Amino acid sequence: MFIKFIKKEMVLTISFVLAVASSFFVHPDAEYIGYIDFRTLSILFMLMLTMAGLQKLGVFKQAGEYLVCKAKDTREMIAILVALSFFSAMVITNDVALITFVPFTIISLEIAGRTDMLIITVVLETIAANLGSMLLPIGNPQNLYLYSKAGMSFNDFLECMLPYSIFAFVLLAAVIYFKADRSGIEKSDKNVYRRTGREKRLIALYALTFVFAILVVVRVVPYEVSLFAVLALVFIFDMKTLKKPDYSLLFTFVFLFVFIGNMKRIPAFSNALLYAVNGNEVMLSVALSQVISNVPAAILLSGFTGSYDKLIVGTNLGGLGTLIASMASLISFKLYCNSKGANKNKYILVFTGYNLLFLAVLSFARIGLGNVDSGSILNNLSSVIK
Repeated sequence: MFIKFIKKEMVLTISFVLAVASSFFVHPDAEYIGYIDFRTLSILFMLMLTMAGLQKLGVFKQAGEYLVCKAKDTREMIAILVALSFFSAMVITNDVALITFVPFTIISLEIAGRTDMLIITVVLETIAANLGSMLLPIGNPQNLYLYSKAGMSFNDFLECMLPYSIFAFVLLAAVIYFKADRSGIEKSDKNVYRRTGREKRLIALYALTFVFAILVVVRVVPYEVSLFAVLALVFIFDMKTLKKPDYSLLFTFVFLFVFIGNMKRIPAFSNALLYAVNGNEVMLSVALSQVISNVPAAILLSGFTGSYDKLIVGTNLGGLGTLIASMASLISFKLYCNSKGANKNKYILVFTGYNLLFLAVLSFARIGLGNVDSGSILNNLSSVIK
């Protein structure tokens, strides 16, 4: 059981070992509590509870089924599935988007008789979730952490990542256009969702908890107030959902906070990393993400540079590449492996090839994208909406 736990929670285990090892160099004292970013952890926990509740109620799956039923052929179906992952990940996080839509994709393509397109579709959905989630602070854990640590405004974050998101979406659309044909598909009968009065009230409740989380993100309400309100609401009306959040991720954050806090107090290590990071934030973020994943990379490097905008870009792009570059990628891989006739080796080959392609193109375009006037784009979008 111990070995099984370590294999399942490798990142958590490594972060724990690092925290314990660092405590031998910097013995526990009153400064330890200052290492932990309780605001980020509170927002992450509130979002986890909210998404777990809505997912349990089938809200995201219902929306996906409605849109897929509109597809006329294979290309449209795959485009809708990938777009669902891309846009939903901005709000419900990349992990939840994949947990929701990859199983749905497997079923949909089986019914449509297009399991030959399953691997490429799941791979593109994974890339879409990782790239779509980079637009907003709440899209993934590293964004939430870096946004909070940087103290930047919501608008500043949007301006930083908007060019990358637009360019990524165009790349995804191009790949779908060339890889998916327009052959006909068979559709399943549309499910009818008849919700009880309690289920409707719970949907309203989780909409409210989401608002509480967003109010903390935009710095309108103190995190202590929102956290207390969300916990009280869920505890009273839907206690079982308290078991659903990924507590291992929360503890991973805590252990990494301890490790980094201790390392900053060791002059030799601190000075060496400061020298290595300075001016190389994006490149180092991408490289480090490939071996320890982008969330730990964001937490580690943030302790040694103030260029948080570069870390945001680097750790988001760093989610592409290897299978462990983003924990969300492992989720979709495990879900695919549970499907009938899964070919793990082929999946890894296709996954790595397309991820490296997207990473190379986005990295090459980074200089140009960084010079885009995002403020003007946002103003034009606001005008169009109005």
